[in-house]
Amino acid sequence: MADLRQFEALKAVHAEGSVTAAARRLGWGQPTVDYHLKNLERLVGSPVLVRSPRGSRLTPVGMLLLERAQQILTLSERAIADAREFSELGRVRLRLGTFATAAASILPFVADAVGDLGIGIDATVEEVPALVDRINRGALDVALVYTVPGYELPFRPAVHAMEVYRDPLMLALPTGHPLASRPAVDRAALLSLRDERWVCATSTEDAIDRVLADAFAADGQVLDVAIRTDDFQVLLGMTAARMVVGIIPRLATTAEHPGIVLRPIDDPSFVRTILVATAPPEDADRRSSPAVRHLVAAVRDGFAAVSGAAASL
Repeated sequence: MADLRQFEALKAVHAEGSVTAAARRLGWGQPTVDYHLKNLERLVGSPVLVRSPRGSRLTPVGMLLLERAQQILTLSERAIADAREFSELGRVRLRLGTFATAAASILPFVADAVGDLGIGIDATVEEVPALVDRINRGALDVALVYTVPGYELPFRPAVHAMEVYRDPLMLALPTGHPLASRPAVDRAALLSLRDERWVCATSTEDAIDRVLADAFAADGQVLDVAIRTDDFQVLLGMTAARMVVGIIPRLATTAEHPGIVLRPIDDPSFVRTILVATAPPEDADRRSSPAVRHLVAAVRDGFAAVSGAAASL
């Protein structure tokens, strides 16, 4: 069976051009390098070096082995690094910030996934502007946030953000509404709701409401906002009571709601992009780095499960 030291010797000779220089590079004696190379040649049944007074070079067989050896040594180093990181995970607690619908839909999955690895989570549920501020200040290790097309979140340059899910926005209508019979609502039909009263988020800067208000403004209209709330259950209750209509992310509509019809909006602007943002390395404990990678992977897996469940409906 091959020994990793044989591959290390082969790699060092190729890099240095001689067995003597390879021994110095590795901190071994020259006989040790020779020993491992000769054992490798016995395993292969062919010379791996051409030796001369000017040094040593690899034979074609040696070059083939070197290509494979580099891959094997890289995998070996990665395995050791991963094992070391894994042994440290239980000593790290991560600060995760998220908005409410993401917390409700994937936080249990994420907590179970990383809990099996011994990673602790301190979760904070806030609105997106507060989450962006906290990740920018290094007060969070990971943040789940969202935006809509055309609206960039003000992350500082060192924050890394990656898309993990696209969440379609749905039009919430009371049953019996003239648009309720349609399988989907296009932009023209949406803009025909100029005389309806709307329910919007508490913040006037909410990304979902901004894309809706901008669509109406581009058509020379102004939304009639009847109430502002961040509670989607209030939105649905008031819609069922025929008091308002509203926009709701599909992620927030996991159950049937009596008196409500939800219709997709056939316009690419009406989708929110969910991002996972991570703090810059200088803002994090060195030991938390592998744990953050596991947490981000669990978040991605959680949204993949949500996407698969939605597709099966």
